[in-house]
Amino acid sequence: MGAFGWPHLLIILAVILLLFGAAKLPALAKSLGQSARVFKGEMKAMKEDDSTAKPKAENVSSESPKADTPASSSSSTADPSS
Repeated sequence: MGAFGWPHLLIILAVILLLFGAAKLPALAKSLGQSARVFKGEMKAMKEDDSTAKPKAENVSSESPKADTPASSSSSTADPSS
């Protein structure tokens, strides 16, 4: 069974009620819901950005296979003064 049962959850709710008071609980629940909604929207936007960025990154890497050539040409020339 889970870590918290109904008696534990009732005690937690009672403590929250004592800490915040009955008048502030609706405002607290509303702000918590708005925060969760904004977080969900941002996560969805990040997933969409990642899915659109992947094909672009694959195209860029396949178009430029000559990125290693400057490093290999500079390593093949030795300094005659040494």
